[in-house]
Amino acid sequence: MQQATTQTIGLDVSDRKSRICVLSPGGEIVEERWIDTTRSGVRRYFERQPRSRVVLEAGTHALWMTWQIEELGHEVIVANPRNLGLIYASRKKSDPQDAHRLAQLGRVDPDLLSPVTLRGRDTHLHLAQIRSWAMLVAARTKLINHVRGLVKTLGHRVRSCDADQFAAVATTALPAAIVTVVVPVLEVIAQLTEQLAALDRAIESIAETGYAEEVRRLTQVHGVGTLTALTFRLTLNDPARFPQSRRVGAYLGLVPRLDQSGDVNRQLGITHAGESYLRTLLVGCAHTIVRQGSPDTDLKRYGLRVMERGGKNAKKRAVVAVARKLAVLLHRLWVSGEAYVPVGYGQVHAQAA
Repeated sequence: MQQATTQTIGLDVSDRKSRICVLSPGGEIVEERWIDTTRSGVRRYFERQPRSRVVLEAGTHALWMTWQIEELGHEVIVANPRNLGLIYASRKKSDPQDAHRLAQLGRVDPDLLSPVTLRGRDTHLHLAQIRSWAMLVAARTKLINHVRGLVKTLGHRVRSCDADQFAAVATTALPAAIVTVVVPVLEVIAQLTEQLAALDRAIESIAETGYAEEVRRLTQVHGVGTLTALTFRLTLNDPARFPQSRRVGAYLGLVPRLDQSGDVNRQLGITHAGESYLRTLLVGCAHTIVRQGSPDTDLKRYGLRVMERGGKNAKKRAVVAVARKLAVLLHRLWVSGEAYVPVGYGQVHAQAA
């Protein structure tokens, strides 16, 4: 990007108040002030400003602020806070100083801010539905475990069953006196099950109406269902962000950290960078891929080879390795539109090329 030819506004965002620093095209401070971190506060200030370059950090409020400020006609640059050493390494750190530094960097060379690309409104809302589904699943699981643990202390058990059947099974299987104790929890479990069924239908509808082709490509791989495929599609958003498919593994935090010093070169646990929920889904798919009785695939063979090396946590390492390979494969299928070949995929497409 070139140096700004309009004024540049640094916006250091806090939960209640945000600090503004306005620089002229020549770099002089034109204005410094506080604004309310609310939709009305942001609108009141920015609708009065001439078209400007606005710089803020990625964070809780970055998404809605970016949408609103762009709607008012401004250019918005969202800085990656992990790469803002010029701010966080400073010995003189304050909200006014941070806003000034953001404005300076945005005016001179925005690339120094390692700008991030935020998802569009529809993509974000669709992901919000998926995350709500995941939270409800976690809440229901916690309540089911609570009931199982409670009745076990009273000498009873609820037989194994699917989670969506648990409330009905527990109500009929347990003595009336115990049901009376746990009925409030069972009612909540039943309500969560109804809400989850509705969200399941909504997620299926999103996949079918907006992303059918991408989901079809990704679900060619055994173990990858609609939920994982849709989450992968929405989270990565634009496959062109990754010029090489293998970079997706690092983006999702599935590559090991390194500890290098002199002759020492140790591999540590994975970085856990990026979206934790998608990483969890991919690891779940990897468990399905390597388990006994699953179809023979290149991914399964790779996981079994890793497992055969033995050592501490061999299966865990194998599953993570398969999840990383799976992420790379899904990106390749998405970009290329190729038909997936479970065994010999690499050789088949190498020959075709």
